[in-house]
Amino acid sequence: MFPRDTVFGVFLIFQLCIGVPGNSFLFLLYMHTFLFQHHVKKIMDPIFSLLMLANTLTITFTLIPHIMSSFGVRWFGDNVGCKVVLYTYRVTRGVSLCTTSLLSAFQAITVSPSNSKWAWLKCKLSTWTCPSFLFFWIFNMLIYIRIIETVTARSNFTLVGHGYVDAYCQTRQFGNQNSGTYILSLLVIRDLVSVLLMISTSLYMVNLLYRHHRRAQHLHSPHVSSQTSPEHKATRTILLLVGWFVFFYFSNNCLTLYLFYAHEKIPSLEGISAVLSSCYPTICPFLLMKNNKIVSQLISSFSLTRITGSHGIFNGLTSQALTEENP
Repeated sequence: MFPRDTVFGVFLIFQLCIGVPGNSFLFLLYMHTFLFQHHVKKIMDPIFSLLMLANTLTITFTLIPHIMSSFGVRWFGDNVGCKVVLYTYRVTRGVSLCTTSLLSAFQAITVSPSNSKWAWLKCKLSTWTCPSFLFFWIFNMLIYIRIIETVTARSNFTLVGHGYVDAYCQTRQFGNQNSGTYILSLLVIRDLVSVLLMISTSLYMVNLLYRHHRRAQHLHSPHVSSQTSPEHKATRTILLLVGWFVFFYFSNNCLTLYLFYAHEKIPSLEGISAVLSSCYPTICPFLLMKNNKIVSQLISSFSLTRITGSHGIFNGLTSQALTEENP
């Protein structure tokens, strides 16, 4: 084990300690709002909750094996453990992809004008949420079943040939060029459909924001033009989410394809692939916290409490000093 592996392991631990608490906090917050605060809940809250749950599981099952590998820990499980870890990671990553696509589509429908051809879908969004969640989980669980058949625990850390390789897993028929090609092609098609949906809805929302900005400029009122509705703030946040997702998606998939067809595997690139696949789930909750009113109120209350406490301590020390000077 080289020192750089230890440094890389520490970086993965840092990423894990940021991503998991951030997603877990927002998941609990959205679930609490959805279940107990009906007066402030929004149609997007269940979607955000599912996204946070999928992100938490994706980060956990992606980074922990690579952290163990970076510190030289040998795989203590058998083939079943390897299959469970890789299968869970792939399913939750697929659910995260589908949920982000659904989030972009729902937001595009929500902000569409009342006279648009998508306006009739607004009243149906709440009834589509739960069936969409169920479909995402079942679809991704079915599409990744082949992993159970083709993946086995990694027995040799110096591998040569075509095939998928992870920190502790590899394709069973390693070296066969056609191994996993079918399932890889199917996954690429699914991902491309989801990404194209995200891009198309994002372009639609960008067009709406541009038209709104032009109308605000024609009003010749700085006060009106400077105002931003909550819907437009949420739209900008989701556009930012989609942009980061597409960037990390293409980066990770290009690297994964290279590693799949590379004749000789490079361990450092395997770790970089894990980092790229975890970057979006890690930054996602912090992008959402920016426009979350409850989080803003919590931060404001915490800041106010700190300021009040500091003033109280300062006033107490000042009074004590004056008392000592004037007994």
